[in-house]
Amino acid sequence: MTATAPVDDFDTHAGSDPHPGLYNDDLAPLPREKRRWGAFEFFNVWTNDVQSLAGYTLAASLFITAGISGWWVFAAIILAGVFVNFLVNLTGKPSVKYGIPYAVMARSSMGVRGAQFPALIRGIVAIFWYGAQTYFASTAVALAINAVIVTPPEATFMGMTWVDWVSYVFVAGLQVVLFLKGIAWIEKFLNFAGPAVYIVMIALLIAIWVQAGDRLIPAVGSIFTSASVEGWAAVGAFFGVIGTMIAYFSAVIINFGDFARFSRTEKSMRRGNFYGLPVSLTFFTFLSLFTTAGAYIVLQGGEGEPLTNPAEIVGLVGNVALTIVAAVTFVIATIGINLVANFIPPAYDLSNLAPQRISFQTGGYLTAALGFVVGALWVATISQIGLPAFVDTLGAILAPLYGVLVADYYVVRRRSVKVDDLFTMRADGRYFYQRGWNIRALVAVGVAAIFSIAAVWVPVLVGLRGFAWVIGALLGAILYTLVMWSYRPRADVATGGLPPSESTPADALPEKASV
Repeated sequence: MTATAPVDDFDTHAGSDPHPGLYNDDLAPLPREKRRWGAFEFFNVWTNDVQSLAGYTLAASLFITAGISGWWVFAAIILAGVFVNFLVNLTGKPSVKYGIPYAVMARSSMGVRGAQFPALIRGIVAIFWYGAQTYFASTAVALAINAVIVTPPEATFMGMTWVDWVSYVFVAGLQVVLFLKGIAWIEKFLNFAGPAVYIVMIALLIAIWVQAGDRLIPAVGSIFTSASVEGWAAVGAFFGVIGTMIAYFSAVIINFGDFARFSRTEKSMRRGNFYGLPVSLTFFTFLSLFTTAGAYIVLQGGEGEPLTNPAEIVGLVGNVALTIVAAVTFVIATIGINLVANFIPPAYDLSNLAPQRISFQTGGYLTAALGFVVGALWVATISQIGLPAFVDTLGAILAPLYGVLVADYYVVRRRSVKVDDLFTMRADGRYFYQRGWNIRALVAVGVAAIFSIAAVWVPVLVGLRGFAWVIGALLGAILYTLVMWSYRPRADVATGGLPPSESTPADALPEKASV
């Protein structure tokens, strides 16, 4: 390639003879003519993620449990959206440039074989999220059923009634059917779900406001002004809310390349991320706050714990038609993001383990089966740790992988990757390292993960729980940069400073360091 090549003429092919253990059609670089996503599609990815029942429940829980004024919680959630917007723009850029998913991009830092490890970890975390979101979506279906039957059941098995189980199996099966229809159909599904949920949430708030009258604003103020911690503890709680919200998005942050590869341009991706994160998150949080506060005063009479699941709030409104419409809409929104954030990524990741034997579709079946077990255990077992702790734990596991990915591309690789070497097992390939494994990177991830997970569960570090994701990401990036500094390629001044993968032969790079 010469210095006068078009700015978007990047290395986006897997080579003439990709290794069958590293390549299939789903993992191959996506050609530009097949990239259909614009800003609206990215906006709807984030809008559906924000609008899911788990997202609402987490936001409402933070208002109630953070211990600081609701205004500060509101500000912290908005700042988290701004920060997540910055983070996903970083991980999305290389996939827009090269058209490759996260599972392939990770080979640059972890090795062509070693990348199976972070992909597997990301897949496991996504499966846990998939099961949790499936359960939350099923609560909306159960709400609709209970609204029309005469006597709702009371007997339970593993914490759920027969209506709950029927609803759960229905949602789990529906997601598999939608998955089999393909990404194009899912795009249309998301484009409908995002705006529809906002319409229903506004209708729900109006219904509560009509019943509340002049009491709604004071009700909101009562939550806004409540605070149980002060001084530096309040500062820590504020940043803890930011950290927890970042951890909630961590599953999408790490593998955002799976979506960015479909973008027509980087500008479209950035615009969609901005409107879908800081803007949409602000509006959704505003609606969540008013709805939760209004429901507590108007529908619960100011007694007991405030309801954080919007499906339960809808059930108390007393309008059967609104209950059914809202339930259907919340199911659509939750299923939409579950497919995009927690079904498609692990399908890629599981396929990456053995491309010649596990197709993208087979990976989806495995995800559905394992996720079904997780969701079935949600009420009886997993939910006992609390949603914020659950979110922080999964975020702590993924955080070092994000730090390594960003440090590798922007610092070690100097924003340049040789794509065909990501699909080869040749010993002279740039990403072959030690028999396909970069042991240095794995050690960096392991050490960083120990510290980030400890921040969630070690009692003496409980004050750092909300910072677990940030701790893990920073440690992962720093440790990886230190151990891989000798791998940084030299800029080729003779060719105008073009990145080495586009102008410098592999034998001009530094020798690979031994472990």
